[in-house]
Amino acid sequence: MPKLPAAPIADLADRFFYRANIRLKLFYAMLALIVALIVAINGAGHFIFTRDFLGYLNEQAQQRMEDMVPRVEQAYREHGSWEFIRNNPRTWFELMKPAIVEHSGALPGPSSGPTFTPSDLTGATLRFSLLDANRKFVIGYPNVGPDARLRPLLQDDAIVGWIAQTPFESVIGAVDLRFQQSQFLAQIIIAVVAIMLAAFMVVRISGVLLKPLTRVARATHRLAGGDYATRVEIESGDEVGRLAQDFNLLAMTLERNEKLRREFMADVSHELRTPLGILNGQLEALEDGVLQPDEQTIRSLKSEVDHLNKLVGDLYDLSLADAGALAYRKTDLDLAPLLRDSVQIYEERCRKGGLSLAAQLPESMPMHADGARLQQLFNNLFENSLRYTDPGGRLQLHCRLERQQWQLVLDDSAPGVEAAALARLFERFFRVEASRNRASGGAGLGLAICRRIVVAHQGSIAAQASPLGGLRITVTLPAGHAAPGSAV
Repeated sequence: MPKLPAAPIADLADRFFYRANIRLKLFYAMLALIVALIVAINGAGHFIFTRDFLGYLNEQAQQRMEDMVPRVEQAYREHGSWEFIRNNPRTWFELMKPAIVEHSGALPGPSSGPTFTPSDLTGATLRFSLLDANRKFVIGYPNVGPDARLRPLLQDDAIVGWIAQTPFESVIGAVDLRFQQSQFLAQIIIAVVAIMLAAFMVVRISGVLLKPLTRVARATHRLAGGDYATRVEIESGDEVGRLAQDFNLLAMTLERNEKLRREFMADVSHELRTPLGILNGQLEALEDGVLQPDEQTIRSLKSEVDHLNKLVGDLYDLSLADAGALAYRKTDLDLAPLLRDSVQIYEERCRKGGLSLAAQLPESMPMHADGARLQQLFNNLFENSLRYTDPGGRLQLHCRLERQQWQLVLDDSAPGVEAAALARLFERFFRVEASRNRASGGAGLGLAICRRIVVAHQGSIAAQASPLGGLRITVTLPAGHAAPGSAV
């Protein structure tokens, strides 16, 4: 039979297994396992029958042969040759009869009936043969083959004959062969039916097991195509159920990120368009002579340019923070002087805006941080409160040490922020659509930058309603080792 080359075999394996879907792979694997089990069970049964059962029958016959040896030797001793038994099957069968077996020390009565050994029931006596000293046939089973077991018969330490036992498997007749063949055919039929039933069950089981995976796969294709509203129904609490749960979480995250991306692009374009539109209008007015290039016009133009520069700078800082590339030069410093400088700068601006600013600061606030970034953090927080607090209001800043962490709390007065909007204050471009949203407000980037600065210093920042009627911003930063034990 010609052998197939290795390449086509590899192609067939690649086509029927590696390129198959997971349903077919599971079907192939489970069916192969079941077929292997059926073949192993049938093979083990055949092996046990041929080795153990037939071996047991032959061992019973061997024991029967050992039992009859003394009687045959005694008969030879009485007659002096084998002529008394040649062509005399009755005498031969009498010699093969076992001795009477005692039961409980008494001989069995007439009503006990004949006693049979297991070897009698298997026809062992019909497979015995008597040979003379030259191994010539005398009586018994005539077809003594080379596989027969021989037992010498002795007379005064000389071999006078042999008893031959032909193995059971060597005397199987045509009827027995047909029985074996029918049993083998029955095993094949049972194996085929079992494989067909197993294949049916495997198809059903694989369908049940892979149905949730198929749903997840289809949902993944839709998600990859941009349908971020895709969700998978969770029907179980096993690994597939957790996979569906993780998929839904991924889809929600992607949907939210896509929404934020679109909002970000719209907000960036809007925030850049506003100062550019103002600059373009004022420049056109200067060209048409509507405005004069006086100090007020120049100051207005410079204000819009500063606003545009700040917006671009905030976007740049925010992009660096998101990418993890925002530089931090941390050193051991005292945070109290930085806070006092910020308070001093914004006290004058608050006074001009009709606001009051009060601060309670410790004498010293040692920590390991980037002073420039923390200064940017405080300026953004003061700028946010100054921009969104009504005239006549007030700002309060107080700091305290709790569990080796500095806690900075900045409160401002009305207007306040709705509870639903507090959690979103630190999102980029988010601005409250209530009274705190001013036409002169910022781009909604200051608090987003603040959160990234605080997180970079292993701290936390949170927003909540203030007792003053406005907003409370709480910043927590790790203190240095030399932090004082009490605050002023």
